Amino acid sequence: MGVKHDGWQKGLGKAILAKRSTGKYAAGIGGVLISICRQVGKTFTIGTIIFALCILFPGLKVLWTAHHAATSDETFDTLAALARRRRISPYIRQVRGGNGKQRIVFTNGSRIMFGAREHGFGRGIPGVSIVVFDEAQILKSKALNDMVPAANTVKNPLVIYMGTPPTPTDPAEVFKSRRKKALKIEERRKSGEDVRSNTLYVEVGADAGDDPDSHETWAKANPSFPHRTDADAIQRLREQLDDEASFLREGLGIWDEDLDGDGPLSKSWPMLAVGPDKAPADGIRSFGVAFSADGMRVSLGGCLISDESAHVELIDAHQGPVEEQLAPLADWFVAKVDGVARWRRASMIVISGRAGAAVLERLLLDRKVPCRRIVVASSPIYYQSCGMLLEQVTAAAGEAKRGEALSLTHLASVGQSQLDESAKKSTQEKRTRDGAWGWGSPAGDETPVEAISLALYGARTGKPVSTGTRKAVIA
Repeated sequence: MGVKHDGWQKGLGKAILAKRSTGKYAAGIGGVLISICRQVGKTFTIGTIIFALCILFPGLKVLWTAHHAATSDETFDTLAALARRRRISPYIRQVRGGNGKQRIVFTNGSRIMFGAREHGFGRGIPGVSIVVFDEAQILKSKALNDMVPAANTVKNPLVIYMGTPPTPTDPAEVFKSRRKKALKIEERRKSGEDVRSNTLYVEVGADAGDDPDSHETWAKANPSFPHRTDADAIQRLREQLDDEASFLREGLGIWDEDLDGDGPLSKSWPMLAVGPDKAPADGIRSFGVAFSADGMRVSLGGCLISDESAHVELIDAHQGPVEEQLAPLADWFVAKVDGVARWRRASMIVISGRAGAAVLERLLLDRKVPCRRIVVASSPIYYQSCGMLLEQVTAAAGEAKRGEALSLTHLASVGQSQLDESAKKSTQEKRTRDGAWGWGSPAGDETPVEAISLALYGARTGKPVSTGTRKAVIA
């Protein structure tokens, strides 16, 4: 093909394509994970390897997917230019553009298809031999679950994940969890264990603490510097990224060690657990209901605010089609506790999620719950509720460290394990271009945390309701 690889590219190619004695890829089960900084030439490296495979093996089907359409378009343009090279073009039948239909078709029937995960690309395409997940730092588990089965019907598939170290707001649980697993295997191997792996993990980057302005650091982080990527290109990236942390991640490939843990609530959450005897006896009570986007999970949370101290609990959480839970949930709100319907004890019922919010609202209205007590959260209200919980958890954690009274508590109970797990795993997921975010949990269930966020919002913005009862339990 007239392509010459540098030493690091040859080494990476050998590792990616290594086979076992069975003839199958050594990384065919666990996949190939590559953490690498920008401006190294990863698209050229992986692209030329895949071009060679497509030429060698007739009928090979490849999916190349990025999270954003702009990235997918840029990758297609780069590889389309490669396909037009003099020594490669004889193998190419067609280079086809067009939104959502970009592909490079080879004369032997092999083809590479390009698309963006944000537009649902890749679902339902059978017989795929190679899947490339570009921008793996923002790969969500749903997209992964949609696309990986496409490679299960072929005998020798290969799945490649490649991305830069994630930012604090990236939904990076898929990428992070696979990195953690790889590093743990390496730790065991260094301790003397005979550990085998079916995953290839390659991390290209400088080390934490290296001088970010040193050419020596640039060379450590970027194997194409200075002979292919010059100093001006790296300095330009340094100047254009928002802050030094961004340059460390994207320009030097250094992982923020805080990201190796769990979500932003995980460290603070255990500090705020209290027993039932420490929960407020009465105050402003509110409920939150969160439906997952796929319509398969729903959580009900509660909040009680007394003397400026908020207490939150998970009341219930269900897995499975939410349609089955809507009527029982509406009935729960109208059921009586100490002779008083639950909805009457609440200043607000805040509901979020297209999968069930509108239907639940209608069911509550049918059961004579006043519309003034029901809030179907708009996007701004939802984002505000998420930020409100994070802000208050962070503040309360500071109070716990100083030995002060806590402004936010949650119930320490076996029955709260789903909420505890959700608080541990939920991450900030960017939802809009201006930076608004909501809770996401690629490795778990975000709806319990969403439910208490909505309940906290309701209690903070609602008015007290007098029912003549005093209950230590929110429900």
